[in-house]
Amino acid sequence: MTALVGFLGAAYPWVKAAHLIFVIFWIAGLFMLPRFYIYHQPVAPGSVEDRQWIERESRLRRIIITPAMALVWIFGLMLATDQGLWDQHWFQAKLACVLALSGYHGWAVGYGKKLASGFRPPSDRALRMMNEIPGIATAVVVILVIVRPF
Repeated sequence: MTALVGFLGAAYPWVKAAHLIFVIFWIAGLFMLPRFYIYHQPVAPGSVEDRQWIERESRLRRIIITPAMALVWIFGLMLATDQGLWDQHWFQAKLACVLALSGYHGWAVGYGKKLASGFRPPSDRALRMMNEIPGIATAVVVILVIVRPF
């Protein structure tokens, strides 16, 4: 099946490649960030180690995760518009998953700010469960894009 040629023309495969590259960066960062929080959580607030974790987490969010997410959205919306995917059910489901993953990203950023302010919940069980979300979301999105079950 040949891709439709939309406004991207010959740039289409480059935009698609960029989209996938930044998806990998974003998801890799979302795998790392909650793991950082799990290691950070038992550290005493205000300690040298606490400040080191705060800096690591901040850099990961600021340098990798947030810019990657923005570029995923930009390139993804360009591709969807170029290919006219808005009425495709598999694409609508993918878009819902990416919106949910973006919400998860926001939750993760907020959780890091809480840790930086000294917040320490009594248990890291919820955090360990939240750590599974990027993997599940990635599997669902890949199935939707490759299999296109509906």
